[in-house]
Amino acid sequence: MTGQAVEREVGRARLRKEDARLITGQTNWTDNITVTGLLHLAILRSPMAHARIERIDVSPALERPGVVAAFSGRELAGGLGSLPCAWPVTEDMVLPDHPPVAVDEVRHAGDPVAVVVARDRYAAADALEAIEVDYEPLPPVLDLEEALAEDAPLVHADKGTNRAYVWPFRTGEDFEALRQRADVVLKRRYRQQRLIPNAMEPRAVVVTPLAASGEFTVYSATQIPHILRIMLSVVTGVPEHKLRVVAPDVGGGFGSKLQVYGEEAIAVEVARRLGRPVKWTESRSEGYLATHHGRGMIQDIEIAATREGRLLGLKVDLLADMGAYLMLVTPGIPILGAFMYPAIYKMDAYEFNCTGVFTTRTPTDAYRGAGRPEATYAIERAMDELAAEVGLDPVEVRRRNWIRHEEFPYTSIAGLTYDSGNYEAATEKALALFGYDGLRAEQQKRNERGDAVRLGIGVSTYTEMCGLAPSRVLRDLRYSAGGWEAASIRMLPTGKVEVVTGTSPHGQGHVTCWSQIAADVLGVPFEDVEVLHGDTLAAPQGMDTYGSRSLVVGGSAVHRAAEKVVDKARRVAAHLLEASEDDLEFKGGVFSVKGSPEARRTIQEVAFETFTSHDVPDGMEPTLNSEYLLDPENFSYPHGTHLCAVEVDTETGQTRIRSYVCVDDVGRVINPVIVEGQVHGGLAQGIAQALYEEAVYDAEGNLVSGTMADYLVPSAADLPDFVTDRTETPAVSNPLGAKGVGEAGTIASTPAVVNAIVDALRPLGVHDVQMPCTPERVWEAVRSAQGQPAPKEASA
Repeated sequence: MTGQAVEREVGRARLRKEDARLITGQTNWTDNITVTGLLHLAILRSPMAHARIERIDVSPALERPGVVAAFSGRELAGGLGSLPCAWPVTEDMVLPDHPPVAVDEVRHAGDPVAVVVARDRYAAADALEAIEVDYEPLPPVLDLEEALAEDAPLVHADKGTNRAYVWPFRTGEDFEALRQRADVVLKRRYRQQRLIPNAMEPRAVVVTPLAASGEFTVYSATQIPHILRIMLSVVTGVPEHKLRVVAPDVGGGFGSKLQVYGEEAIAVEVARRLGRPVKWTESRSEGYLATHHGRGMIQDIEIAATREGRLLGLKVDLLADMGAYLMLVTPGIPILGAFMYPAIYKMDAYEFNCTGVFTTRTPTDAYRGAGRPEATYAIERAMDELAAEVGLDPVEVRRRNWIRHEEFPYTSIAGLTYDSGNYEAATEKALALFGYDGLRAEQQKRNERGDAVRLGIGVSTYTEMCGLAPSRVLRDLRYSAGGWEAASIRMLPTGKVEVVTGTSPHGQGHVTCWSQIAADVLGVPFEDVEVLHGDTLAAPQGMDTYGSRSLVVGGSAVHRAAEKVVDKARRVAAHLLEASEDDLEFKGGVFSVKGSPEARRTIQEVAFETFTSHDVPDGMEPTLNSEYLLDPENFSYPHGTHLCAVEVDTETGQTRIRSYVCVDDVGRVINPVIVEGQVHGGLAQGIAQALYEEAVYDAEGNLVSGTMADYLVPSAADLPDFVTDRTETPAVSNPLGAKGVGEAGTIASTPAVVNAIVDALRPLGVHDVQMPCTPERVWEAVRSAQGQPAPKEASA
């Protein structure tokens, strides 16, 4: 342990530590877990969107081979409370009960009505068909505007309304007065279709009880083991200290595993009743019904501007589809977006109104971006409309309105303080990489020729708020939890390092990045750092992973905890070297005395000396271990410019992305390989919303896009090559200078693609195409603009 020069890790393109185990199959997915005496759960789900349960008889299932138990919702109700909603956005928000298994009424297709427990999963699934259920159909509630009519059928009759809440927000000048003096007033309606998350790993849960002590270990494919532990205690009544929650290897989440699901509570209750370990794993089609959906919104946007294209004010009216119940953060998702509609632009007035609406569909909740993609889509589409109205290039209208780099820190009209940014630099770099002027020239020539295949150019200049932040801000938003994060560093006697983090990765590369952060601060080799996570026993404190918070909050906590280790070690090193702490230098993992470099101790040597405790300062504990709980000062604000060129065949409606360029600014980069991967994944999901994905329901409330044959998830073959680059303006609100990256690509790409499609078709009179912009919808938009009705077979 003599120490050696250690190359700086932060900024280095390290391959991920996690990958060798993942790609060789040496993983521990929840569904891989098996224990002695394991039983399997299967859940009977309602085939109807809305119905009263007249009669249910589970006893025939008990006669099936291998079946151990079967329960109706009424039989389980005694041990299970209502599933939680942690974000009551207004004092008068309507909050219906949400039983994990329906008792009297089902409110969406897929609502659980009974549970079967058997010795293997196939026996459990087969026995479901023996359960007898009589339903009395009730009217479905599907249309958001019709749901608010006085005579509308009610999703929750006891609440007397389908209106979950109304959340208004007004700032700056009075919008109505301002619009009277505006030269240009534009109103547009945009629709955010429902999306279904498609994590590679389906949801799963295993619960193992220890009957003698009343303890339970819950393994779950979750993003939020710490939050899940608290909420499961509330729902099941099991004391929190008797619950251990483990998130093993988790194969993606995208927000869908930021949830406390009924299946997790059911598994705890069944394990408690039977005294046996139980497992439930969803099928893919089951997940389409039972895993929460994303988006689902009608956006009415109004902008007021001058004739020169300067924004004066913005008004946003939202109808947000809550689905049948308010899940963990369902009502708060549109509210997160409220602060992002003004985006990077300056204006004098801003008005926002959101109405949450109950429908008889699968509940909505967080999906990659969670409110921010919806906001960015609306304002970036509206900025293109303004550019067309006043005869400006879309980039130029943005230049005339964005916050200039010398104006940072800047408090937006929505009240957020953007700490740093340079929109000009990111945009200029993107335009150069894209060949913007050349593409515009080509577009003009093709339009003049009247080509059947038109070229369109889409622009999206975005920022986002991420790194769910100061606890007091979250208090003011009525969010039930804080925004802090925990980390601890354990210096082992052999000089190796264990980092314990409260964040819980599901594909982001935390193990690699946290190792890089700790290695740099401590001056130890990257390979000597191990990262522990995702287990409430090993890492008892944490607020978990979502909202691009892990690096800026969790990684910063690791940085601060490592600094505390160095401070402790400095005291011991000074004692060993018989020097003042102020006379010590620490560089590359070595303490040395200023002016006497031969007097030195490596931090590993100090760790061992501290462990022996033979010669440490009086009154000092024999450990360098340290922990840090960091409550962030502010959100972080990544930004960037995304440019998309599409070719649209006006005769078939087919759209092909010809080129895609993005320049993102995510602050100081810890690992460029991981940043690149996050951007690529985000682009895929944002493009998927623009072109492919949509949860479609029929008039009875049945999900008709309930399999991968019907719900179009793009593969790599459906996506273009991406040209990605970065600018770097470090954040000033965290010690790493980092900003989030996990959701940036999703937030920026959807409007870039749709703006490109509309730009291609605008000379033909098309001003909007509803997402997803399928060939049929594009073709119909062209025919409608030209006054040609679609053939009957195409419009049926």
